[in-house]
Amino acid sequence: MRRTATALLAAALLLAGAVGCSSEKSQDEIAKDCVAALKARPDGDKAKPADCKGLSEDDYQTLLMSHVLTDDLGWVDGDGNVDREKMLDDATSQP
Repeated sequence: MRRTATALLAAALLLAGAVGCSSEKSQDEIAKDCVAALKARPDGDKAKPADCKGLSEDDYQTLLMSHVLTDDLGWVDGDGNVDREKMLDDATSQP
């Protein structure tokens, strides 16, 4: 009887712990929110969005570079293909 009660109590505590931990966002969810925040921030804003908090600095820098190359500069399309002509035009154009 004692073993059964102890086992049930341990199972209940493990289940409660698992449910409690699931309320935190996964790294994928944080990254998805960060990408949306990067797309929504105003031009010229260089601050790290609050939605990106929780990502490692390397992950944030990777998402930021992807955003710049794809959305800001337009050098990379949605499939990951580089538009070399656009890149060269931007690199050789006179300001």
